[in-house]
Amino acid sequence: MSGCPSRGHRPWRSRQAGTWAQRAGRPGPPGVVPGGSSKEKRSVTLTSAGKAAMAAVAVTAIGGIAFGASAVAATPGPATRPASAPVSVAATQSAPAHQRAPQVVTQVIGKGRVDGLRWSVALEFHRTLPEGYALPTYPDGTTAPGTSLLCQRMYIGGTRIDHQAGPWADCQPVTGTHDPQASGGMGLHGLHDKGLTGSRLMVATPEADVAYAIITLSDGTQVKATTATVPGTTYRAWAAPIPDAHTITAVDQYDTHHHRLTHDTDWR
Repeated sequence: MSGCPSRGHRPWRSRQAGTWAQRAGRPGPPGVVPGGSSKEKRSVTLTSAGKAAMAAVAVTAIGGIAFGASAVAATPGPATRPASAPVSVAATQSAPAHQRAPQVVTQVIGKGRVDGLRWSVALEFHRTLPEGYALPTYPDGTTAPGTSLLCQRMYIGGTRIDHQAGPWADCQPVTGTHDPQASGGMGLHGLHDKGLTGSRLMVATPEADVAYAIITLSDGTQVKATTATVPGTTYRAWAAPIPDAHTITAVDQYDTHHHRLTHDTDWR
């Protein structure tokens, strides 16, 4: 990921789902502890077209409703459905107002408390590359592709992880709203020792069939993290807190039918 030099021992996109070990059909374990929750908020803006005069007859065309969504839920909210009104055929010089998609959409993936500190993780999708952001350059001199920007915003105790690296740390360029290159990553993130010590957050951007994950800790505690999706895109993630002095013994991902899809023990 661009601008992310102080990652945990794996970058956001360092692991693809195809490399995860084992795919089995065992049901998920019961009695797990949720990793966090949140509430959803949406804002609605009404727009209208101007009036056009034809043959001394004024005809008014009223356009659709554009929705600017700022979803703050640990699970995806319902899809936004645009509404529109009919436009008179006589108004040939007037057009309905087009639905305007928000330039930045934020989806809270999870939040709660760990070691007495508030934590939160959100995906932030920029529909166009924001001002001040430059696409990264590869060693051969070519520029990375991308028309949009997808960022992970991770906080522990009110401090954004990797804030020292600038505003675009933990961001990666993507092409539009359905770039498959944004899926398949998993990493540990923290404020100390590159995510290896202290309170940490495990964040994954799983494949489309992953509904939730179970993280088993060294003391036997299990944390459940549910996948959430940025509205209007295929970009999704789950997040779970890892308390200080705890290590990870296993990370298991499941589909909506509670069939285990992946089993990973290569964490600490």
